[in-house]
Amino acid sequence: MYPSEPFPHFVDAYLAYLHEQHPSNASLDGVHLHDDLLEDLSRPAVDAHVRALSGFGRRLHQIDPQQLPAGERVDHGILSADVEARMYEFEQVRTWERSPQMYADIIGTGLAAQALFAYAPEAERARRVVSKLRQVPRLVQAARDNIRECPGIFVKIGLETWRGSLKFIEADLPRAFSALDDLHVLGDLADASTEAATAMKRFIDYLETDMAPRAKASFRLGRDKFEQKLKLDEGLSLGVDKLLTIAMRELQDVQEEFRSVAGRVNGGDPMAVWREAKEQHPAPGDLVKVAQSQIAELLEFLQRQSVVTVPVGEPVVVAPSPEFYRWASASMWTPGPFETKPSHAYYYLTDVDRSWPEEKCTEHMRDFNLPSLWNVSIHEVYPGHFLHYQHLRRVESKVRKSTFFAPASFVEGWAHYCEHMMIEAGFRRGDVTLKLGQLAEALVRLARFVVGIRLHCEDLSVEQGMRFFRDEAFLEEATARREAERGTFDPTYLVYSAGKLMMLKLRHDYKEQQDGKFSLRTFHDTLLAQGSAPFWAHRQLLLGDNPGAVLE
Repeated sequence: MYPSEPFPHFVDAYLAYLHEQHPSNASLDGVHLHDDLLEDLSRPAVDAHVRALSGFGRRLHQIDPQQLPAGERVDHGILSADVEARMYEFEQVRTWERSPQMYADIIGTGLAAQALFAYAPEAERARRVVSKLRQVPRLVQAARDNIRECPGIFVKIGLETWRGSLKFIEADLPRAFSALDDLHVLGDLADASTEAATAMKRFIDYLETDMAPRAKASFRLGRDKFEQKLKLDEGLSLGVDKLLTIAMRELQDVQEEFRSVAGRVNGGDPMAVWREAKEQHPAPGDLVKVAQSQIAELLEFLQRQSVVTVPVGEPVVVAPSPEFYRWASASMWTPGPFETKPSHAYYYLTDVDRSWPEEKCTEHMRDFNLPSLWNVSIHEVYPGHFLHYQHLRRVESKVRKSTFFAPASFVEGWAHYCEHMMIEAGFRRGDVTLKLGQLAEALVRLARFVVGIRLHCEDLSVEQGMRFFRDEAFLEEATARREAERGTFDPTYLVYSAGKLMMLKLRHDYKEQQDGKFSLRTFHDTLLAQGSAPFWAHRQLLLGDNPGAVLE
């Protein structure tokens, strides 16, 4: 019998393989070796990928975790679940056979990363974009070959996503590289864009005229697949009945608090109070300036209070969304943890277009009401995603440093927890509307928790899901419908609330273990120094041999 390979050798090999197979995500990880490639989802490539994953699983199984140091033993468990999760996705969930949206998202993410991050000279990034564009027809053909039966809602969302990606290529990419003066590269970019756009238009027509009329498949995963996906992706092994009980309990508690806080404003109806609060928003044209002042105030609070360490590094840039990215109302683009060159992180916000009618401008700014904007800034920047990434770059474990193995329940759970924690820690103490905004966001996330489970494990319809968001989370009907529709193709979007609850339980259990010596700052710094990992792993690393349940 041959001796097993060293665990660090396996980690390097597996990570290198994933970077090559998923070049768009590799770029977001800060690895640019494959920036000229677009993912290959042809059937032969999918079959080869499954075989390769199976091989990695066998190699990992031959490495005895009990012979590894404590940190590597945890990493072994994370990688074991990751290999199994990727195989389960390809062989059982089979999103690649059901979702047109998935293919359009790959195109959009791959191109946007090259346009937004100046990690290389503009001409070099443009050449990589040309290479990616020339591979778009292959990806389009894979989508057409692979997707045989499709839920009607997936066609609807797919059409929206493909049209958005098409607009990005036709209208936004030229703006992204408008400063480029290399005529040869510009000519190649124009030709490749035309070729990609032609293939995409044909597929959009195919979706609309051929697939839509016969799209009768169910979007539901079913209880078994839903539970297994949660277990493998997020390390959350509770059954859906228990999860639903937890979600309803938390929803009712937050609703009660929301009504209590709203009652302190004018004693009125919670929906009316929240509508009035939403009228407090930046003036058109002032969005970036207001957000910049928020970031400065948040940073000052963190530096003044013992909440969490803010590493020294490049400050986040708050800026108007680039012309080619104005379709996103707000976005946080942070250089990947393996990035070798200093690079700015961008917190983009989309202000009104002066050509819009007054009614549209008012509606747009209402969505950026001050309570909501505060929560977005906390979630995305301080101490949410941006601060998390600042700590992530200092993590030693490649497994817990890479975004490839970062469970959404930890990444989004941390950011959502921060919305709650900052107010708990005294940020803008006494600002009732800020508290109301935080609770409103919590209600939406808890409604996702409930609706996601009921859509996929029960017989809840999208229309019923819409009414749940409207009635239980106080959303306007159009927004409530978008949230319910998202649950069909993003089944585990309960990760925001579940992650926040697991974070609060971990903090509680850690505090109990500290025997009166608990420090919020020490907890946060120790947690973030461990990197991104499932909560079972964080509990082992923080609490030792008897970590207890992740959620109760």
